Amino acid sequence: MVKLTQTMMADRLMFVDHPEATVLEVKTMPGLGTTVDCVLVNGKLREGDKIVVCGLSGAVVTRIKALKTPQVMKEMRVKGELMDHKEVTAAIGVKIVAPGLETAVAGTSMFVVTPEDDEEELKIAAMADMADIFSKVDKGGEGVCVQASTLGSLEALLTFLASPDVNISVSGINIGPVHKKDVLRANVMNEKGSKSDSSAKKYAVILAFDVPVSREARELADELNVKIFTADIIYHLFDQFTAYVRQFKQQEQEAARYVAVFPCELKIIPSCVFNKRDPIVVGVEVIEGIAKVGTPLCVPSQGNIELGRIASMELNHKPVDLARAGQSVAMKIEAHSSEQQSRLYGRHFDHTDPLVSLISRESIDALKSHFRDDMSKDDWRLVIKLKKVFHIN
Repeated sequence: MVKLTQTMMADRLMFVDHPEATVLEVKTMPGLGTTVDCVLVNGKLREGDKIVVCGLSGAVVTRIKALKTPQVMKEMRVKGELMDHKEVTAAIGVKIVAPGLETAVAGTSMFVVTPEDDEEELKIAAMADMADIFSKVDKGGEGVCVQASTLGSLEALLTFLASPDVNISVSGINIGPVHKKDVLRANVMNEKGSKSDSSAKKYAVILAFDVPVSREARELADELNVKIFTADIIYHLFDQFTAYVRQFKQQEQEAARYVAVFPCELKIIPSCVFNKRDPIVVGVEVIEGIAKVGTPLCVPSQGNIELGRIASMELNHKPVDLARAGQSVAMKIEAHSSEQQSRLYGRHFDHTDPLVSLISRESIDALKSHFRDDMSKDDWRLVIKLKKVFHIN
């Protein structure tokens, strides 16, 4: 019965002359440069053969300089002297030494260019494994950099990041350990943030899934303010990045707190005027928008005279930082210039004059950049209304 089974298997197994190989690992070896460990499942490989492998920046076409295998009865992973070969025959694991393999991708197919083959077709075939992955990467836009140990884990991580519930954009990918060059690629987001949109800086991040980070990369990342998050579980990477983005947003909002002016229109309650000059203390009703502590106020009906900034507010005898449309609060307005100190309720303005926040083009831009989620459609409509009052383009 055993002999019959062996005979049947032998009939099914067939050696094919056309080479078929898969890249298992990409390694940098002292004295050899970047090499690839492959398993040759069919055909033969010869020194000098032209090969095509999948690369992160496109198909890599190169020629084999050397073919190396471990000593007999030893594994490829065990360190020791490697044997050189002019030719190897399937099935065998072999280390290929060739120029230009720095961007080769582990887990993809390797092709040998024979006289009968169309090199361009082989380049397309080599990149087929990466087509779906590249579709999830926006190299020209804003996004984090992602690294994983294998092609499969990279694909799993990209699929997770692209899901509707997560929706984290990706601008760069790599397979293998994090090195200095990967940190420099992620630092592009810092450079982009310094030139135009500061929000791009939050994407100066490397999400490293199940890969080590070199000491040099850590040091450079600290120097350039590039964040590296590592984890062996995808969800842990997401949690780390989400917490970082939340903290980043809070820091940006704090820095923009005195620049961003929320729109509001207030009506003074005539029976609640407690102090008529600086600091002016009155009861107000919020007609529209959001009144926040720190907001500068002016009186449009009296030539846009400025009164100062909201110093504090109380709602039901309790301090509050903001009040929304429909709420009535006690408000203290403190002057910040000698001219504002001279303003007197009853002489320069009274309860018939609405008070509004003093917005500017700079404050509107700050709202758009840092506080968009805090603004409702009605709040933006008030911004448009106040732009006309202050003649802001």
